Amino acid sequence: MKIHIQFLLKNYLSSLFNVFFIFFSLIFILNLLTELEFFKKSEVNTFFPLYLSLINTPMFVFEMFPFIFLISTQFFFNNLFNNNEINIFKYSGLKNSKIFSILTVTTFFTGILIISIFYNLSSNLKNLYLGLKSNYTEDNKYLAVITNNGLWIKDIHDEKTLMINAGLISQNKLLDAYISEFDKNYEIIRNIKSKKIDITNKEWIIENAEIYIQNNKQIIDELKFNTNFDYQIIQNLFSNMSSLSLLELLEMRKNYKKLSYSLTEIDLQLLKLISFPFYICLMFIFSGIIMINTKSFKSKYLKITIGLFLSVVIYYINNFFYILGTSEKISVLSSIFIPLLFFTLINLIFMRNLNAK
Repeated sequence: MKIHIQFLLKNYLSSLFNVFFIFFSLIFILNLLTELEFFKKSEVNTFFPLYLSLINTPMFVFEMFPFIFLISTQFFFNNLFNNNEINIFKYSGLKNSKIFSILTVTTFFTGILIISIFYNLSSNLKNLYLGLKSNYTEDNKYLAVITNNGLWIKDIHDEKTLMINAGLISQNKLLDAYISEFDKNYEIIRNIKSKKIDITNKEWIIENAEIYIQNNKQIIDELKFNTNFDYQIIQNLFSNMSSLSLLELLEMRKNYKKLSYSLTEIDLQLLKLISFPFYICLMFIFSGIIMINTKSFKSKYLKITIGLFLSVVIYYINNFFYILGTSEKISVLSSIFIPLLFFTLINLIFMRNLNAK
């Protein structure tokens, strides 16, 4: 590897690591304060909030990676300017476009490593965090999962334990549903079978309910059944995709499809992860262009402020389209790739005459 490439990679990755460490530390401290507030009235081990903060921090850091790359790039170019190294490269025949291409490729492969290693590790830690934290929340007795056998719900209502299974979920309806109702000693009270259950509200309406009590069968045209769940709550239970690794997301997508459950959330998460290396590459290029075009500014804080302001604008534009995709106002592909296309066009416009800067 050529010396100038080694120099660029060493300094760029060093800036990236330093900014990553700062973000990790700040997020960890904020998480710790949140956990201490949550457990202030609970009797837990002194190190338990510390442990929860530690395993919850990586996923928050992952969400902040675009800003980490942006700030790292600004510090990297600022160091090149301060040491006049950018001009040394220029006089040696190393154009700005060459520097950008080397570091863009580095950023892309770093993004792949982040998705394949850091994200999967973070999602597993997030899943562990949610499992441990749920033991101290009021809704820890409720459970809903999607498997190859459909939707499964465990609920406790009026001192009765409910085990609910449905083959499909469609338009606020559970289809091909079976409910087992147990008393507090887990003795079976009754089983209820129905082709269709309206779950718009927490008071479910069971159509043509077949009720089995011991060996007796009874059919009721419309049975009202109270639970702690409605359609909106069930939807929200599966909205935390950050606790799932890539393989788990793909497996869940397969199960969602079998259940006829909306694939929007999971497709958005998958596309977000797939496009992540491209997004941070665009963020690197954007940040680098800002630094090149403002190198005559004496104040480095002004340069960083300009970069942060513009990146926040881009972040909110990106988030706006993501919300449109979540609410199905636009297609999933459009919600992810329109902002990236817009971002790419901005970079192309500002990259004109890059070598002349």
